[in-house]
Amino acid sequence: MYFDGASHKEGAGTGVIFITSDGEVLPYSFTLTQNCSNNIVEYQVLILGLEMVVDIKQLRFKVFGDSKLIINQLLGLYEVKKPELFPYFDYAQRLVGWLGDVEIQHVPRNDNKQADALAKLASTLTTLEDNARVPILRVG
Repeated sequence: MYFDGASHKEGAGTGVIFITSDGEVLPYSFTLTQNCSNNIVEYQVLILGLEMVVDIKQLRFKVFGDSKLIINQLLGLYEVKKPELFPYFDYAQRLVGWLGDVEIQHVPRNDNKQADALAKLASTLTTLEDNARVPILRVG
């Protein structure tokens, strides 16, 4: 699973790319209903992707993201310092723990182009009706 988020003053969006063991590419993108920091958007998309994996009961998989902060916080290499990130971090950790065999790896932005493109596209779709958008997750 590759993930990325994009946030700017006009909107926020996410992109998730699943690549199956058969090499099939399954792209998903979501427009978020509220603007928030890029780090929160990154956690949002990670959580959305992990929840999708829980729903399909895939218990062994790899996660790739280009957010050094988010990946290193999940790996325990960086401390979560911003209070607004704690609920997202805690929930993501719980999902990873529940799933079991999850490998998490930082990748350069260049290796995450598809998820980045989906996130940027979704973040620009500000003319959608509110009911067609994915609400911000309220964790905690």
